Amino acid sequence: MAGEYYRWQARNEKPPEEAAPLTGRKKTANWLYYHRIHLIAGGAAIFILLEILLGTLGVGKTFPDYQIAYAGTRYLPEETVKNLEEALARYGEDCNGDGKVIVQINQYVRDRGESGTATPDASYNAASEAAMLADMEGCDSYFFLLEDPGRFQKDYQILALADGSLPSEGETREPLAVAWTDAPLLRDMDLGTYEETVGTERISGKGSDILSPLYLARRGFWGEKTCDHQEACSVLWQVLTEGAR
Repeated sequence: MAGEYYRWQARNEKPPEEAAPLTGRKKTANWLYYHRIHLIAGGAAIFILLEILLGTLGVGKTFPDYQIAYAGTRYLPEETVKNLEEALARYGEDCNGDGKVIVQINQYVRDRGESGTATPDASYNAASEAAMLADMEGCDSYFFLLEDPGRFQKDYQILALADGSLPSEGETREPLAVAWTDAPLLRDMDLGTYEETVGTERISGKGSDILSPLYLARRGFWGEKTCDHQEACSVLWQVLTEGAR
């Protein structure tokens, strides 16, 4: 009787339907869904590696034709730096063939505590010093814009004489640099105006006034390693300092 009962109970039941086979699109969708975390992580890793590679190769970057290292005890105003870079670029040439003439000023500022307004920040000075030494080691800057060429030479022994000859070690024979106001082209250069905040005071002035106490020098090379486009840099030096006293 039990067998008859089960047959009666199952008389209207349909056999289970077989699952329809997945199409190629659905298989792909399922695979993407279950592996989405791995795909996102992998994509991010590839993007980072690509950015590093492009940065290493310099793809998309603009490289300067000339570099100037400014070593001083106060930052040059941003507007003055921009105007100076553009003004100097007019006398240079496209050394790297990218269709532009670019002058880049690298500022290395150290607080020696000589102004008496603040205690020198040792960590800040150390960072600035390290950056400037890296510039020198890499032969990045051919030109130097300095407050005190004699003191700079005593500290680093890296400057050529103004006539391009190389001093012997420890030699302090002058001139090591050309005073900004002694070179007609530099002295008469229009560098616009600037505004900056010093402490709590807002000051403004002419860019040429900021540069007038400074000196322009160039580095010497005692070995085979030199800066990029050294010959073009030497030509620019002659143009900028022509007629200097």
